[in-house]
Amino acid sequence: MRADQWISFLRQYGPIPTKDNLYDENLQRRSRKTGIQQILFKHPYEDRVQRCFDDSGILGSVILTGTAGDGKTFLCGRIWAALNGSPEVWAGQDSYLQHSLLLPALAGRNARTVQLHVFRDLSAWVPPQGSPWPSEKLDLMRRFCLSMFDVEPNEVFLLAANDGQLAETLRRLPDEDVVVRSRRTVEEMLVAGREQLEGASLHLFNLSRGSSAELFDLALNALLSHPGWDQCRSEIEAPEQLFGDQCPIRRNYELLAEPLIRKRLRALLELCDQNGLHVPVRQLLILLSNAVLGHRGVKEQLMQASDVPKVIAKGDRHLASLYSNIFGGNLPESRRNSIAIFEYLERFQIGQETTNRVDNILIFGESHEHLQAQFDRLVRSDPFYGADVAYTAAKQEYIEGSTDGADSSARFLSMLVAQRRALFFKVPDEEIDQIRLWDLTVFRYGGEYLDQVLSSLSQGKTVRRGLLGRLVRGMNRIFTGMLLSSEHELLIASSASLSQARVSRFLEARIQVAPQFTGERVEILMLERHPVLRVGLSREMKADFRLTLTRFEYLSRVAEGAMPSSFSKECFEDVMAFKSQLMRLLQARNQEAQRSDELTFSTLEVDGSGNAREKQIVVQL
Repeated sequence: MRADQWISFLRQYGPIPTKDNLYDENLQRRSRKTGIQQILFKHPYEDRVQRCFDDSGILGSVILTGTAGDGKTFLCGRIWAALNGSPEVWAGQDSYLQHSLLLPALAGRNARTVQLHVFRDLSAWVPPQGSPWPSEKLDLMRRFCLSMFDVEPNEVFLLAANDGQLAETLRRLPDEDVVVRSRRTVEEMLVAGREQLEGASLHLFNLSRGSSAELFDLALNALLSHPGWDQCRSEIEAPEQLFGDQCPIRRNYELLAEPLIRKRLRALLELCDQNGLHVPVRQLLILLSNAVLGHRGVKEQLMQASDVPKVIAKGDRHLASLYSNIFGGNLPESRRNSIAIFEYLERFQIGQETTNRVDNILIFGESHEHLQAQFDRLVRSDPFYGADVAYTAAKQEYIEGSTDGADSSARFLSMLVAQRRALFFKVPDEEIDQIRLWDLTVFRYGGEYLDQVLSSLSQGKTVRRGLLGRLVRGMNRIFTGMLLSSEHELLIASSASLSQARVSRFLEARIQVAPQFTGERVEILMLERHPVLRVGLSREMKADFRLTLTRFEYLSRVAEGAMPSSFSKECFEDVMAFKSQLMRLLQARNQEAQRSDELTFSTLEVDGSGNAREKQIVVQL
């Protein structure tokens, strides 16, 4: 392996137009052909899947599902190899494979052989839509259905398919009893997110439920430790050649290894998870390879070894900035928007959002007595992607006004976006509050969500009372449509005729935030790796509101004065749906306490301090 061969191999993981990275088989064939090791790491689900085929006792069939690029086929290959399946057979083109498993004799059990059936791509094996089932394939699918309910099966299946393919395949089978039963079993496991069901010899692993942030750690470690980089170091010929001191590929590789950059990038992926945006393995490898090799001015926007001296000689190393490549800034807009990971990261709008202090540092910091130290530390100290000659010249033209007019301004503003993005990854933790780092994103409360909600709950701690109070204040303003400041109790109100009205003045209940002996309380808990706002009306009656990053931002902004319905219509409707859920629970709780001879109404008013004042009206029946 030569260094240039490694760089060419790494390019295949990137966002290239040929899309060779769409299939693990393509990368495996290229690896065998070139002798270059793939970027490999142990999948988080590998041990759990392998235990299902342990020779001490087969646990049953296994279904691997998830989105495209989650590693379903790759994981099938790892299990195949672990069970001593033939490498030559796996290297073939067949989507359906067989392998015999010899189970040794154990106490109370004779040695026996179990046949393993592997569908590494179910969609490639089933007949096309509208075509009849061949008898041998139909028989095999019947046996798959039977295996789900066999306590000691002689045949087990390892099947890779996304949710839609799996459901459609089972739906197309004849409505026989075992097929209908297996169809219901799989559907229940998919909908409920269950890996097992009592009475079924089946495990279903949804790889999309894994943590994108954990996958990122594994993928980054595998990339940084690849032996190809040692080869690059051993072949350094000159500063302007591949992996020399002036090489942008080397600089990007070294930046990815820096703990602060890794921490910030991981934080963005963790926030993607909390917003329901799962990033599969394939997309992470696209992100990392593009971060290292991206350059706006080379073929396919990904550098090869031969591009390095040309880029350096031309003086446009800044177009290879890792800070821009992370967001796909090197790619044409149409290609960037078609790649999920860049579309997800673009939602943070890093670089498009800013503050006066950040822009003052970047534009005037070089000569400003109070900002110069920060400018020198965060911008000037970076000879690759900081205040280079191109940035300094463009900034000067922008400040003084250039004869180029709009073109000059557009050029500098584009550079300014890149510098803001760089600051997001450069500002040290101790300066986050001073710089107001998260104001560089649309999620101003993103850092607080990470540090004071996710981190605290993961460590078994409680969320601080002031943060919970702010969320309650935001929810009170949405529930009532009034500018309330109350944060020690949750006010559930309705209008005279419609609980979903924008302004609701009829108070239904006050739920104390602090725990009460009756079971009333409002708290934030962690359920299945996601925070929820739980409202307890009694010891038995509880309702949960999942706190995604977007919902957390929404409630926080409303609490600070944003208009509830105009800031986010979707979030407004989500909160109002939660209010309706609480209203139904209240109705059930209050049924026994209602008196038949009178009705009592409580109306809400807001005093000058934003406190809720209650006035009762009693109607005799």
